[in-house]
This record gives sequence, structure tokens and C-alpha cells, in this order.
Amino acid sequence: MTDTTDPTRRGDLIVGVATNRRFDGPTTGGEFGILTDILAAQRATLELKCAGLGPELARRSVEPSTLSLLGIVRHLADVERRWFRRVLAGQDAPARFSSPADPDGDFDGAVPDAAIVEQAWQAWRTEVAFAERFTIEASDLDVEGDDEWRGTVSLRWVLVHMVEEYARHNGHADLLRERIDGAIGL
Repeated sequence: MTDTTDPTRRGDLIVGVATNRRFDGPTTGGEFGILTDILAAQRATLELKCAGLGPELARRSVEPSTLSLLGIVRHLADVERRWFRRVLAGQDAPARFSSPADPDGDFDGAVPDAAIVEQAWQAWRTEVAFAERFTIEASDLDVEGDDEWRGTVSLRWVLVHMVEEYARHNGHADLLRERIDGAIGL
């Protein structure tokens, strides 16, 4: 039976969670500030879940899955690139890690090699920086782009979709990180 009088929650066990400021952004005010802050918190959560790891990032969840923290970083780099560069900015920017010939290359190519890990983080940081710049420079949340899958989408929709994408994969990251070294927390 669980001791419900114990004030320590499982999620509070991670070192530094009391001083973590990821979720202290605005809860009222303009839509732009709220959306960009929530997305920034989700991006920071991914980094936190991967902090201190190198090639261990490639450790797979369970067979036969190829899901790994490194695969998630590579996948999210491609997702950022797709929505902000290709769809909203209209750039010719093919995915970095997957392709029509290798649609799961983002996960399958996530191998325990320091150079592969560094490449993934560099790609992710580059794409996040582009997305942040694009978003700040956009005239408003109604800026639109054309996507072959969804049709016309707005920056507003892309920001909400990115929050959803990160939240889903951060849930995976919670479990993957705990499996690697037992680290848990928000």
C-alpha cells in the first residue's frame, strides 16, 4: 500500500526540479506568448531528459522497437525542419535523417556513436533556432504555408502541433531515460 502522507512525489525525485523554471511562463495574456513559452518548455524538457548522456542515448526501449532518446532527437530535428523550413518558410529542405526510401532513418540510424550523437544535437539545435527566429519574425499567428499532407496550415496550428509532438515524445523520453540510468522526474 502506498503511503499517501509522504510529501515526496515520484516526479520530485529528480535533482534540481525545485529550481527548474521550465513551466513558469505566462498563464494569461496573448496567445503568441503562451504558445511559444509552452513549446520552449517542451523543447527544454527533451534536453533535460537527455542531459548527461552520450552514446547511451541510442539505447533502445525494448525489442523489436527502435525507439531511443537519440532517435527522438533526430526525429524532432526532422519535424522542426519540416514544419518551419519546408511548410511555413517554403524552403527546399529535405529531412536530415529520414527519406522516402528510408522513412524510419531517424530512429534506425540512431546508433551509439559520439559523432552521430553530436550530429543529431547540432541538427536539432539548428532547426530549433530557425523555428524560433521564424516565429518571432512572423507578422502574426495567421501566417500560412502549404503542406502536402494537411493542406494550408497556419503558424498557430504548427505551434500547437509542435507542442503535441514534443509532449508525446517527452512521455517516451521519461520511460527511456528511466530505463537507461533510473533518472526520473518532471
